[in-house]
Amino acid sequence: MTVHSVDLLIVGAGPVGLYGAYYAGVRGLRVAVIDSLSQLGGQITAMYPEKLIFDIAGYPAVKGRDLVDALVAQASSASPLYVLGQEAQELSTDSSGAHIVTTSGGDEIRCRAIVITAGIGTFSPRKLSAGEDFLGRGLEYFVPDPAPYADADVVIVGGGDSALDWALMLEDIASSVTVVHRRKAFRAHAATVAQVERSAVELITDAEVSALGGNGTVAHADIVIKGTDDIRRVHCHRVVAALGFVANLGPLREWGIELRNNRHIVVDSAMRTGREGLYAAGDVVDYDGKVRLISVGFGEVATAVNNAAVHIDPGAQLFPGHSTDEQPAPALAPA
Repeated sequence: MTVHSVDLLIVGAGPVGLYGAYYAGVRGLRVAVIDSLSQLGGQITAMYPEKLIFDIAGYPAVKGRDLVDALVAQASSASPLYVLGQEAQELSTDSSGAHIVTTSGGDEIRCRAIVITAGIGTFSPRKLSAGEDFLGRGLEYFVPDPAPYADADVVIVGGGDSALDWALMLEDIASSVTVVHRRKAFRAHAATVAQVERSAVELITDAEVSALGGNGTVAHADIVIKGTDDIRRVHCHRVVAALGFVANLGPLREWGIELRNNRHIVVDSAMRTGREGLYAAGDVVDYDGKVRLISVGFGEVATAVNNAAVHIDPGAQLFPGHSTDEQPAPALAPA
Protein backbone atom coordinates (compact mmCIF):
# COMPACT_ATOMS: atom_id res chain seq x y z
CA MET A 1 0.00 0.00 0.00
CA THR A 2 1.27 3.46 -0.96
CA VAL A 3 0.48 6.33 1.43
CA HIS A 4 0.36 9.88 0.08
CA SER A 5 0.31 12.84 2.46
CA VAL A 6 -0.86 16.21 1.09
CA ASP A 7 -2.67 19.30 2.30
CA LEU A 8 -5.55 19.11 -0.19
CA LEU A 9 -7.11 16.29 -2.21
CA ILE A 10 -9.12 17.08 -5.33
CA VAL A 11 -11.47 14.32 -6.47
CA GLY A 12 -11.88 14.66 -10.22
CA ALA A 13 -9.32 15.61 -12.89
CA GLY A 14 -11.63 17.40 -15.31
CA PRO A 15 -11.23 21.09 -16.21
CA VAL A 16 -12.57 22.30 -12.86
CA GLY A 17 -10.35 19.93 -10.90
CA LEU A 18 -7.28 20.96 -12.90
CA TYR A 19 -7.98 24.63 -12.27
CA GLY A 20 -8.44 23.79 -8.59
CA ALA A 21 -4.99 22.16 -8.58
CA TYR A 22 -3.52 25.38 -10.00
CA TYR A 23 -5.26 27.43 -7.32
CA ALA A 24 -3.99 25.12 -4.60
CA GLY A 25 -0.50 26.05 -5.79
CA VAL A 26 -1.41 29.74 -5.55
CA ARG A 27 -2.21 29.09 -1.88
CA GLY A 28 1.03 27.15 -1.34
CA LEU A 29 -0.78 23.87 -0.72
CA ARG A 30 0.53 20.42 -1.52
CA VAL A 31 -2.21 18.91 -3.69
CA ALA A 32 -3.16 15.50 -5.02
CA VAL A 33 -5.73 14.90 -7.77
CA ILE A 34 -7.47 11.54 -8.13
CA ASP A 35 -9.60 10.37 -11.06
CA SER A 36 -11.04 7.02 -12.10
CA LEU A 37 -10.04 7.73 -15.71
CA SER A 38 -6.48 7.03 -16.79
CA GLN A 39 -6.08 10.43 -18.49
CA LEU A 40 -6.44 14.01 -17.35
CA GLY A 41 -9.36 16.07 -18.61
CA GLY A 42 -12.41 14.16 -17.40
CA GLN A 43 -15.41 14.05 -19.71
CA ILE A 44 -13.76 16.32 -22.27
CA THR A 45 -10.90 13.87 -22.83
CA ALA A 46 -13.22 10.85 -22.76
CA MET A 47 -16.03 12.22 -24.90
CA TYR A 48 -15.15 15.17 -27.12
CA PRO A 49 -11.45 16.09 -27.24
CA GLU A 50 -11.79 17.40 -30.82
CA LYS A 51 -15.00 19.34 -30.22
CA LEU A 52 -14.87 23.13 -30.25
CA ILE A 53 -16.00 24.78 -27.00
CA PHE A 54 -17.33 28.33 -27.33
CA ASP A 55 -18.16 29.46 -23.78
CA ILE A 56 -14.73 29.59 -22.13
CA ALA A 57 -13.70 33.12 -21.19
CA GLY A 58 -10.86 34.42 -23.33
CA TYR A 59 -11.31 31.76 -26.03
CA PRO A 60 -13.68 32.58 -28.92
CA ALA A 61 -13.40 28.85 -29.67
CA VAL A 62 -11.09 26.18 -28.29
CA LYS A 63 -10.82 22.44 -28.92
CA GLY A 64 -11.44 20.32 -25.85
CA ARG A 65 -8.00 18.75 -26.13
CA ASP A 66 -6.32 22.17 -26.31
CA LEU A 67 -8.24 23.45 -23.30
CA VAL A 68 -7.16 20.43 -21.25
CA ASP A 69 -3.54 20.86 -22.35
CA ALA A 70 -3.60 24.52 -21.26
CA LEU A 71 -5.14 23.65 -17.88
CA VAL A 72 -2.56 20.90 -17.28
CA ALA A 73 0.24 23.33 -18.10
CA GLN A 74 -1.25 25.90 -15.73
CA ALA A 75 -1.69 23.33 -12.96
CA SER A 76 1.93 22.18 -13.32
CA SER A 77 3.00 25.26 -11.34
CA ALA A 78 1.53 23.52 -8.28
CA SER A 79 3.45 20.26 -8.94
CA PRO A 80 0.30 18.21 -8.24
CA LEU A 81 0.41 14.51 -7.46
CA TYR A 82 -1.86 12.74 -9.97
CA VAL A 83 -3.45 9.46 -8.94
CA LEU A 84 -5.12 8.29 -12.14
CA GLY A 85 -7.03 5.16 -13.00
CA GLN A 86 -8.16 4.83 -9.39
CA GLU A 87 -11.47 5.59 -7.73
CA ALA A 88 -11.77 7.38 -4.40
CA GLN A 89 -13.61 4.96 -2.15
CA GLU A 90 -13.76 4.97 1.66
CA LEU A 91 -13.36 8.17 3.67
CA SER A 92 -12.49 8.31 7.34
CA THR A 93 -11.32 11.06 9.68
CA ASP A 94 -8.79 10.52 12.46
CA SER A 95 -8.67 12.17 15.88
CA SER A 96 -6.54 15.05 14.57
CA GLY A 97 -9.14 15.94 11.94
CA ALA A 98 -7.10 14.58 9.03
CA HIS A 99 -9.08 12.87 6.28
CA ILE A 100 -7.99 9.48 5.00
CA VAL A 101 -9.20 8.33 1.58
CA THR A 102 -8.58 4.80 0.37
CA THR A 103 -8.53 4.14 -3.37
CA SER A 104 -9.61 1.26 -5.57
CA GLY A 105 -5.92 0.59 -6.23
CA GLY A 106 -5.17 0.10 -2.54
CA ASP A 107 -3.49 3.47 -2.00
CA GLU A 108 -4.19 5.75 0.94
CA ILE A 109 -4.31 9.53 0.67
CA ARG A 110 -4.08 11.59 3.87
CA CYS A 111 -5.10 15.24 3.68
CA ARG A 112 -6.50 18.14 5.69
CA ALA A 113 -9.26 19.08 3.24
CA ILE A 114 -11.00 17.68 0.16
CA VAL A 115 -12.57 19.39 -2.85
CA ILE A 116 -14.88 17.21 -4.94
CA THR A 117 -14.98 18.21 -8.62
CA ALA A 118 -16.22 14.91 -9.96
CA GLY A 119 -18.45 16.31 -12.71
CA ILE A 120 -21.40 13.94 -12.90
CA GLY A 121 -19.48 11.36 -10.95
CA THR A 122 -18.84 7.95 -12.42
CA PHE A 123 -20.66 7.93 -15.73
CA SER A 124 -21.65 5.25 -18.17
CA PRO A 125 -23.41 5.68 -21.51
CA ARG A 126 -27.04 4.77 -21.97
CA LYS A 127 -27.04 1.67 -24.12
CA LEU A 128 -28.45 1.24 -27.60
CA SER A 129 -30.14 -2.08 -26.90
CA ALA A 130 -30.92 -2.61 -30.57
CA GLY A 131 -27.26 -2.99 -31.47
CA GLU A 132 -25.15 -3.76 -28.39
CA ASP A 133 -23.72 -6.85 -30.17
CA PHE A 134 -21.91 -4.48 -32.54
CA LEU A 135 -20.13 -2.51 -29.81
CA GLY A 136 -16.56 -1.96 -30.99
CA ARG A 137 -17.47 -3.27 -34.42
CA GLY A 138 -19.02 -0.12 -35.81
CA LEU A 139 -21.07 0.96 -32.79
CA GLU A 140 -19.49 3.43 -30.37
CA TYR A 141 -20.70 5.73 -27.60
CA PHE A 142 -17.93 8.38 -27.92
CA VAL A 143 -16.02 10.04 -30.74
CA PRO A 144 -12.61 10.79 -29.18
CA ASP A 145 -10.94 10.75 -32.61
CA PRO A 146 -12.78 11.65 -35.83
CA ALA A 147 -10.18 10.04 -38.12
CA PRO A 148 -11.81 6.55 -38.27
CA TYR A 149 -15.01 8.20 -39.56
CA ALA A 150 -13.38 9.65 -42.68
CA ASP A 151 -15.30 8.73 -45.87
CA ALA A 152 -17.74 6.59 -43.85
CA ASP A 153 -21.53 6.67 -43.82
CA VAL A 154 -22.38 7.53 -40.22
CA VAL A 155 -25.62 7.26 -38.24
CA ILE A 156 -25.81 9.22 -34.99
CA VAL A 157 -28.58 8.33 -32.54
CA GLY A 158 -29.68 11.06 -30.13
CA GLY A 159 -30.99 14.59 -29.91
CA GLY A 160 -28.78 16.34 -27.37
CA ASP A 161 -25.73 18.56 -27.65
CA SER A 162 -23.25 15.71 -28.06
CA ALA A 163 -25.23 14.13 -30.89
CA LEU A 164 -25.48 17.34 -32.91
CA ASP A 165 -21.95 18.49 -32.07
CA TRP A 166 -20.56 15.20 -33.37
CA ALA A 167 -22.79 15.45 -36.45
CA LEU A 168 -21.31 18.86 -37.28
CA MET A 169 -17.78 17.69 -36.52
CA LEU A 170 -18.08 14.64 -38.79
CA GLU A 171 -19.97 16.33 -41.62
CA ASP A 172 -16.78 17.58 -43.28
CA ILE A 173 -14.94 14.25 -43.22
CA ALA A 174 -17.66 11.57 -43.43
CA SER A 175 -19.29 10.49 -46.67
CA SER A 176 -22.70 11.09 -45.08
CA VAL A 177 -24.14 11.80 -41.64
CA THR A 178 -27.66 10.90 -40.55
CA VAL A 179 -29.10 11.82 -37.16
CA VAL A 180 -31.95 9.74 -35.74
CA HIS A 181 -33.92 11.22 -32.82
CA ARG A 182 -36.94 9.78 -31.11
CA ARG A 183 -38.65 13.16 -30.73
CA LYS A 184 -39.50 15.96 -33.15
CA ALA A 185 -37.72 18.62 -31.09
CA PHE A 186 -34.02 18.45 -30.25
CA ARG A 187 -32.63 19.02 -26.75
CA ALA A 188 -29.44 20.67 -28.00
CA HIS A 189 -28.64 24.38 -27.89
CA ALA A 190 -30.87 26.31 -30.30
CA ALA A 191 -27.91 27.72 -32.25
CA THR A 192 -26.49 24.22 -32.73
CA VAL A 193 -29.85 22.91 -33.93
CA ALA A 194 -30.09 25.76 -36.44
CA GLN A 195 -26.56 25.04 -37.70
CA VAL A 196 -27.35 21.36 -38.22
CA GLU A 197 -30.56 22.20 -40.02
CA ARG A 198 -28.56 24.35 -42.46
CA SER A 199 -25.98 21.61 -43.01
CA ALA A 200 -25.97 18.54 -45.23
CA VAL A 201 -26.74 16.30 -42.23
CA GLU A 202 -29.94 14.30 -42.74
CA LEU A 203 -32.35 14.48 -39.79
CA ILE A 204 -34.83 11.68 -39.11
CA THR A 205 -37.07 12.63 -36.19
CA ASP A 206 -39.89 10.89 -34.35
CA ALA A 207 -37.96 7.71 -35.04
CA GLU A 208 -35.92 5.02 -33.32
CA VAL A 209 -33.27 2.54 -34.39
CA SER A 210 -34.88 -0.88 -34.05
CA ALA A 211 -31.90 -2.97 -35.14
CA LEU A 212 -28.36 -2.90 -36.48
CA GLY A 213 -27.23 -5.42 -39.03
CA GLY A 214 -24.13 -6.56 -40.83
CA ASN A 215 -21.73 -9.44 -41.26
CA GLY A 216 -19.32 -8.96 -38.36
CA THR A 217 -19.41 -5.17 -38.53
CA VAL A 218 -22.22 -2.66 -38.87
CA ALA A 219 -23.59 -2.39 -42.40
CA HIS A 220 -27.04 -0.90 -41.86
CA ALA A 221 -29.45 0.53 -39.30
CA ASP A 222 -33.16 -0.25 -39.36
CA ILE A 223 -35.25 2.75 -38.36
CA VAL A 224 -38.88 2.77 -37.29
CA ILE A 225 -40.73 6.07 -37.75
CA LYS A 226 -43.60 6.66 -35.34
CA GLY A 227 -47.05 6.38 -36.87
CA THR A 228 -45.93 4.04 -39.64
CA ASP A 229 -45.40 0.31 -39.98
CA ASP A 230 -42.56 0.71 -42.43
CA ILE A 231 -38.92 0.11 -41.53
CA ARG A 232 -36.42 2.36 -43.25
CA ARG A 233 -33.01 0.78 -43.79
CA VAL A 234 -30.07 3.21 -43.79
CA HIS A 235 -26.75 1.80 -45.00
CA CYS A 236 -23.88 2.85 -42.76
CA HIS A 237 -20.38 1.91 -41.66
CA ARG A 238 -20.49 3.46 -38.22
CA VAL A 239 -23.12 4.23 -35.58
CA VAL A 240 -22.64 6.64 -32.68
CA ALA A 241 -25.17 6.22 -29.87
CA ALA A 242 -25.25 9.62 -28.14
CA LEU A 243 -28.09 8.78 -25.76
CA GLY A 244 -26.75 10.49 -22.67
CA PHE A 245 -25.20 9.08 -19.55
CA VAL A 246 -26.21 7.47 -16.30
CA ALA A 247 -24.61 9.45 -13.49
CA ASN A 248 -23.43 7.63 -10.39
CA LEU A 249 -21.59 9.21 -7.48
CA GLY A 250 -20.57 5.72 -6.40
CA PRO A 251 -18.70 5.54 -3.04
CA LEU A 252 -19.04 9.32 -2.54
CA ARG A 253 -22.64 8.67 -1.50
CA GLU A 254 -21.28 7.15 1.71
CA TRP A 255 -19.14 10.17 2.63
CA GLY A 256 -21.72 11.78 4.91
CA ILE A 257 -22.64 14.66 2.59
CA GLU A 258 -26.10 15.90 1.68
CA LEU A 259 -27.28 14.95 -1.80
CA ARG A 260 -30.08 16.38 -3.91
CA ASN A 261 -31.88 14.04 -6.31
CA ASN A 262 -29.29 11.44 -5.32
CA ARG A 263 -26.80 12.88 -7.82
CA HIS A 264 -25.77 16.40 -6.79
CA ILE A 265 -23.91 17.57 -3.69
CA VAL A 266 -25.52 20.40 -1.74
CA VAL A 267 -23.11 23.23 -0.89
CA ASP A 268 -23.29 26.71 0.61
CA SER A 269 -21.83 29.94 -0.78
CA ALA A 270 -18.34 28.91 0.38
CA MET A 271 -18.70 25.60 -1.51
CA ARG A 272 -18.80 23.78 1.83
CA THR A 273 -20.63 20.48 2.11
CA GLY A 274 -22.21 19.40 5.37
CA ARG A 275 -19.05 17.57 6.44
CA GLU A 276 -16.16 19.43 8.01
CA GLY A 277 -13.28 19.98 5.62
CA LEU A 278 -15.16 18.77 2.55
CA TYR A 279 -15.93 21.15 -0.33
CA ALA A 280 -17.29 20.64 -3.84
CA ALA A 281 -17.45 22.56 -7.12
CA GLY A 282 -18.50 22.14 -10.73
CA ASP A 283 -21.29 20.08 -12.28
CA VAL A 284 -21.54 17.85 -9.21
CA VAL A 285 -22.83 20.63 -6.90
CA ASP A 286 -26.26 22.09 -6.42
CA TYR A 287 -27.55 25.28 -4.85
CA ASP A 288 -30.26 27.82 -5.62
CA GLY A 289 -29.48 29.43 -8.98
CA LYS A 290 -26.81 26.88 -9.99
CA VAL A 291 -25.75 27.10 -13.66
CA ARG A 292 -23.79 24.09 -14.96
CA LEU A 293 -21.10 25.64 -17.14
CA ILE A 294 -17.35 25.04 -17.07
CA SER A 295 -16.80 28.79 -16.64
CA VAL A 296 -19.00 28.79 -13.53
CA GLY A 297 -17.11 25.79 -12.17
CA PHE A 298 -13.80 27.66 -12.43
CA GLY A 299 -15.11 30.34 -10.06
CA GLU A 300 -16.63 27.78 -7.73
CA VAL A 301 -13.42 25.80 -7.37
CA ALA A 302 -11.39 28.96 -6.69
CA THR A 303 -13.88 29.74 -3.91
CA ALA A 304 -13.66 26.17 -2.60
CA VAL A 305 -9.85 26.07 -2.56
CA ASN A 306 -9.54 29.45 -0.83
CA ASN A 307 -11.99 28.41 1.86
CA ALA A 308 -10.21 25.06 2.20
CA ALA A 309 -6.92 26.95 2.67
CA VAL A 310 -8.43 28.75 5.68
CA HIS A 311 -9.76 25.45 7.03
CA ILE A 312 -6.26 23.97 6.76
CA ASP A 313 -4.65 27.07 8.33
CA PRO A 314 -7.16 29.15 10.32
CA GLY A 315 -4.63 31.99 10.44
CA ALA A 316 -4.58 32.31 6.65
CA GLN A 317 -6.42 35.06 4.78
CA LEU A 318 -9.40 34.01 2.70
CA PHE A 319 -8.50 36.37 -0.16
CA PRO A 320 -5.18 35.29 -1.67
CA GLY A 321 -4.42 38.58 -3.38
CA HIS A 322 -4.28 39.26 -7.09
CA SER A 323 -1.98 37.20 -9.30
CA THR A 324 -0.62 40.45 -10.74
CA ASP A 325 0.75 41.26 -7.30
CA GLU A 326 3.24 38.39 -7.61
CA GLN A 327 5.37 40.41 -10.02
CA PRO A 328 6.80 43.89 -9.46
CA ALA A 329 5.24 46.68 -11.45
CA PRO A 330 7.27 47.66 -14.55
CA ALA A 331 9.64 50.52 -13.98
CA LEU A 332 8.58 53.84 -15.49
CA ALA A 333 10.79 55.29 -18.19
CA PRO A 334 12.61 58.42 -17.09
CA ALA A 335 10.90 61.64 -18.11
